[in-house]
Parts: sequence; structure tokens; C-alpha cells
Amino acid sequence: MLSTILIVLLILILIGALPTWGYSSGWGYGPGGIVGVLLIVVLVLALTGRL
Repeated sequence: MLSTILIVLLILILIGALPTWGYSSGWGYGPGGIVGVLLIVVLVLALTGRL
């Protein structure tokens, strides 16, 4: 249950970090890349049963 909530929360943060809006155009791909890596790590941990 906790892993599902964490995965959904990280997906929402990833969507929010994408530089598509005016205020975030100068950020580049850093925030989205960092959150993407975190999402992949959490997915791997959830699939292996360690989360």
C-alpha cells in the first residue's frame, strides 16, 4: 500500500518538474531527471519486494 502511494506521488512530482511552463523554462531537465531516477529506483525496490 505504501509503495503504491509513493510511486503515484513520485509520478505527480515528475510531471510537475517537467520544464513545460513559463516559470520553469530555465530549469532545464535537471529536476525531471532527478525525480525520474528516484521513480526508477522506487519501482525497482517495489518490484523486488524491498519496499
